[in-house]
Amino acid sequence: MKLFSEAHKTVFVVDHCPYMAESCRQTVEFDMFTKNRAPGIIPLAPIAKSLWTCAVESAMEYCRIMYDIFPARKLPATLSSMMSTSGDQRLLTVAPKQLMGATRVNFIVSDSRAHTLNSWGQEEQNLQELMAALAAVGPPNPRMDPECCSVLHGLVEAVEVLCKCTDYQHEARTTLMENADRVSNRGRIICITNAKSDSHVRMLEDCVQETIHEHNKLAASSDNLMQIQHCELVLIHTYTVGEDSLVSDRPKKDISLVLTSEVHSVRAGRQLPAKLTTLVQQHFDLASTTITNIPMKEEQHANTSANYDVELLHQKDAHTELLRSEGKNMTPITCDHFKGKKVDPHLSNSNRDGAVKDTVTLKWCTPRTNNIELHYCTGAYRISPVDVNSRPSSCLTNFLLNGRSVLLEQPRKSGSKVISHMLCSHGGEIFLHVLSSVRSILEEPPSISEGCGGRVTDYRITDFGEFMRENRLAPVHETRYLMDGSMEMPLEKAKSQLERHTRYWPMIISQTTIFNMQAVVPLASLIVKENLTDDDVLNCQKAIYNLVDMERKNDHLPISTVGPRGKGSKRDEQYRIMWNELETLVRAHLNNSEKHQRVLECLLACRSKPPEEEERKKSRRKREDKEDKSEKTVKEYEPDKSWQDSERQKGALEREKDEVAEAEVIKDSPDSPEPLNKKPRVSVGETHPPEKVKGPVSLLTLWTNRINTANSRKHQEFAGRLSSINNKAELYQHLKEENGMDTHENGKASRQ
Repeated sequence: MKLFSEAHKTVFVVDHCPYMAESCRQTVEFDMFTKNRAPGIIPLAPIAKSLWTCAVESAMEYCRIMYDIFPARKLPATLSSMMSTSGDQRLLTVAPKQLMGATRVNFIVSDSRAHTLNSWGQEEQNLQELMAALAAVGPPNPRMDPECCSVLHGLVEAVEVLCKCTDYQHEARTTLMENADRVSNRGRIICITNAKSDSHVRMLEDCVQETIHEHNKLAASSDNLMQIQHCELVLIHTYTVGEDSLVSDRPKKDISLVLTSEVHSVRAGRQLPAKLTTLVQQHFDLASTTITNIPMKEEQHANTSANYDVELLHQKDAHTELLRSEGKNMTPITCDHFKGKKVDPHLSNSNRDGAVKDTVTLKWCTPRTNNIELHYCTGAYRISPVDVNSRPSSCLTNFLLNGRSVLLEQPRKSGSKVISHMLCSHGGEIFLHVLSSVRSILEEPPSISEGCGGRVTDYRITDFGEFMRENRLAPVHETRYLMDGSMEMPLEKAKSQLERHTRYWPMIISQTTIFNMQAVVPLASLIVKENLTDDDVLNCQKAIYNLVDMERKNDHLPISTVGPRGKGSKRDEQYRIMWNELETLVRAHLNNSEKHQRVLECLLACRSKPPEEEERKKSRRKREDKEDKSEKTVKEYEPDKSWQDSERQKGALEREKDEVAEAEVIKDSPDSPEPLNKKPRVSVGETHPPEKVKGPVSLLTLWTNRINTANSRKHQEFAGRLSSINNKAELYQHLKEENGMDTHENGKASRQ
């Protein structure tokens, strides 16, 4: 069933009883309409409108806004232009936005009986017809018997009118023929009256509910009438200014399955039109935009100008692009037409005639050119000024109807201005155009360095293209069933595949090692599968063995060779990073199946090296560290000594070379005995190796270490010197033990 919304049919019931002729007690200065008043003329006394006048003006404002934004003459000529058929049942599929424009208003005046001023016909849906009919009715007659007058006559007539078909509903029923019951009938009744109490309001609601029940029975047996599926009753209690209300406000409440009621208690005068303006926004899903800083010349001073504001109403879709572009800086609000959404921080509250509502503020911006076709627009929506009779609204309307256009920008505290909307007229009607604030499809694509990741230029663009190709959606030609008999959902399967492929997927080339290696490609493409075969496990193990062979051969890895200080990381460190990343990838898919566990076990077994391999790696790492420290020491040494020191150092280096060469000759000589220990012996007084000394090593320490190393290769050090202190050994220690004498290093003894 296709539902015609409540906005499709609206019935106004205005109370025409004698008490509506009372004054609202809110005066209006009569001489405010005269520009120049001659001196000496006594001004006229202020006037006050009646409750009837305030009610009629408010209802006309409601209809004016509705007709401005959803004009009946601009709708499709036939409903068939908005319909499509589906299958054999030919279901009605009318677009909601098109049905929103199919609005109809019926006006009823109630006193001693109900007076219907117009019908659902399109030719009677305009303000001129309604105002002419209201003028014929005239104001309430105070001499009419109040006992005979009641608003109940109008409410009963409103329910009867809702059962009648509009031209859209009639065409839909005719098109569907035997399925005519698929076209629903919904509507809204807005009653403006002066209720006596809350019990009086409940009596009116009960009357409407009973009337709907009775007329639904009649419509069920009629071909021309339609049953009411749902009706919204909006009761507006208006009273004079200065008095207390006898009726309480009440939000929307379900009276029954077919009736919903709400009560508003509003003072007459300026507050009643403001309330109807708020209701029309809620009923037709409208939004408000306030144009600020409009330059206008003053009437009294032609050479000066002042800035004014004008509030416009339009469809809420005009703010969709604004919400999307500013979504990060938006905060949730509770207004009805933006309920449940985030709203731009430029949204402000406007308090006009006691009614608080939300509006989006946009700033006036004079365009450089009046050629509106040059602007890239994404939507156009009709507008209606809130205060149509004010001077700023009139000047803005005339300015636009004369062929001019106005650009609207978002007010910002900092940064460049953003033009988001444009006002211009087409065919005598004013439209609010939504301008695209993002890049146009006609422009060049943005640079990759301007993306969300900042100025990054090494994105994995090629890999991402391959990733998109692997995860493309395709139509399903046949239905598949799982093992348990349930039907396989292709969408859920696609989501699951996408989730597996994105568990570990670095976006930048410099943040990954394994995805830059050709040897890891087979493993990376297989490990993301939901289930692995035996051949897949074998291929993954082969890829791991190839990596082990690369590490054994000490092959280079695709890692940047420039570190933070200009020197790249060690080869062992590069392979450690590679193995860690590979383990992260495999563990991310460990829960897919048991065969994924076999791949992880193979990886962990290959990572655990034998002891001799670890010892060889440690010695190589130690040698590289020693060379790095030596290079660092040589770089830190600055030859700022005298010329004699430089010559002394040069001679020492030459003597060192000669001694080393002599030591090599002695070592290679056939007559030289085999040394007891090939490792260089270190004496007690010898300086520690550079790797055990923290901080920079002096040139003297380096020279001493080299000399001691060369001497240790020539002969075996004396045992006494090894155990001596300060490189001095005590001789004839046995004499001290036998004679009890104190032995000195020069061989002389003294008795104790």
